[in-house]
Amino acid sequence: MLSRSTSFSSRKYMPGDQYVVTGSAAIGGRFIDLGNDEIVQPLLSAREKTMEPVNSRPSGYFDPTGLMPLRKAVAKRLTAQTGIEWTAEEIVITAGSNKALLYAALAVLKGGDEVIIIRPWQPEVPPLILALGAVPVFVDAQRPRYTPDVSSIRAAVTPRTRAIIIHSPNNPTGAVYNRTTLHNIGELAIELRIWIISDECYSSFVFTGFHRHESIVTVHPGVRSRTIIVNPRSKCLAMARFRLGYLAASAPIARAVGKLQSRAGTTPSPTVQEAALYHLKVTEGHVERETYNWLVSARDIGLHILSDLRDVAPPRADGAFFFYLDLNRLASALQADGRIGATNDIARRLLKETNVGCVAGDTFGDVNGLRLSFGSPPEAVAIGLKRIVQALNSLRLEEPQVRSHHTEDIDMNNSLRP
Repeated sequence: MLSRSTSFSSRKYMPGDQYVVTGSAAIGGRFIDLGNDEIVQPLLSAREKTMEPVNSRPSGYFDPTGLMPLRKAVAKRLTAQTGIEWTAEEIVITAGSNKALLYAALAVLKGGDEVIIIRPWQPEVPPLILALGAVPVFVDAQRPRYTPDVSSIRAAVTPRTRAIIIHSPNNPTGAVYNRTTLHNIGELAIELRIWIISDECYSSFVFTGFHRHESIVTVHPGVRSRTIIVNPRSKCLAMARFRLGYLAASAPIARAVGKLQSRAGTTPSPTVQEAALYHLKVTEGHVERETYNWLVSARDIGLHILSDLRDVAPPRADGAFFFYLDLNRLASALQADGRIGATNDIARRLLKETNVGCVAGDTFGDVNGLRLSFGSPPEAVAIGLKRIVQALNSLRLEEPQVRSHHTEDIDMNNSLRP
């Protein structure tokens, strides 16, 4: 049974509604949202150029696989990034990476097929697989790095296994799969004739090693024909609400996806596509570099603050823009005292005592985790994390049934007032 997604914020909201509360993640505000999935950054240049290129473009229907100039530009960028040649005929522009993931699954799965998913997972993935009549099979990532063990993946394969979904850099854990892991997954896919759906949503955000994302097709070129890459363009431009992504696959798969999108899907507006093309061809990655440097600053600040945690190991945050805390040791000690029953209880208590929004690991199928975003302004991240560290460290200092009200920078009597 799938776990129910739980996001701890100052109010209850449905997935996607979190954008309403992210606006309060500002210095001086009572509530700080470190549970968001987007980069809350004032990159005006990415938005100012949205309308300029399309003011003179005639209206009418256009290619449902995406504007040809944009597909060529994406293919050129992907070729440079992966070292593998891609053409426009292998690219489909989609309304966000989730839509690309849906099309990828529709293209290769049928009812009863099994799909291996690495846990912690992204919340939308298991329901999507179930909706298609396929069966999700979960393989746990190995702590503390949260990377999958390929022998565990092999053990999960059955004659009905059709695909594996990999996600590096990873949401929620921030894990970046190393070359050995990627190569071994590629070998397994070739040997057992299964598809790889590679979600590279956070490929622009790698902070360790060579600070460069490596796709599975780069590490193992032989798996290219069995790999479908899905990726957004809007996220790295801090324009997540514009919902622009792409799918890259062999030409037959891309043609099939193009037919799906033309009949049953929604192609991104030419306005948004032209904006993405502008940044690919004109700005030469300026916005992406600005976003990356902005996140590096927030990550450095956050890791320094989180190093003060006592009963929780500091996270690695190798990629994406999330700190993922393993609360298993702390929760076990608190459960032994009879004060707190699960990590979800810790997350609720953090919200109540610190007024900082976070996402409990149960959302991602992991009862031990807690996800904190550093996609908010660095100053807000610093304040929010200081509150979290203080609250977590104080839990083990309390006597059972005794609650500490001491905080550093918020008025506890007023923190939850509207």
